[in-house]
This record gives sequence, C-alpha cells and structure tokens, in this order.
Amino acid sequence: MLKFRDFVPQQVAPPGFFRRGEYESIEDALRAANEWLATHPVKLLNIETVVLPNIWSRYEQGSVDASLGISGEDPSHWHQFIRCWYEE
Repeated sequence: MLKFRDFVPQQVAPPGFFRRGEYESIEDALRAANEWLATHPVKLLNIETVVLPNIWSRYEQGSVDASLGISGEDPSHWHQFIRCWYEE
C-alpha cells in the first residue's frame, strides 16, 4: 500500500503582533527524515520537497490539508518540507 510521511520544520516561536513566526530549518526536517528512514524498514519510492502556503495558520491542518488558502488582504507565508513516499 502506498503511503507518505511528511517531515515539516517545526514552529519554535509563534508569530506575534509585529513579529514573524520562527521555524526550524529544512536541514532539521532532512535530519528527521534520515533518522526515520534509518529506523523504519520501508521501501522508499520517492522523496520530494513540497512548498505550501500557510500550513501553520490556525485555520489550516498542516501539510496534509487538502485546501490551503491565500488572500491578497492577509500576508501569505510559504513553508517548505520534505515528503517521503514509501511502501511498507
């Protein structure tokens, strides 16, 4: 069965009033992916870098949300993460 796992840089400080949110680096996500792959016997099919808007918004469901919104009125923040496609 085809499956995927996302490795998303975690939010380390939420945005505030005149302050942008702070996030781990993509290298942190890559490190997490490598650690997971080293400890899980899966058949790795593909690794991709995905870029989506607003995955940390309180109105969204992160990297697995099927519909992520952007608007011209509010600022959009795009986030990069790593997705591994695999079979068990």
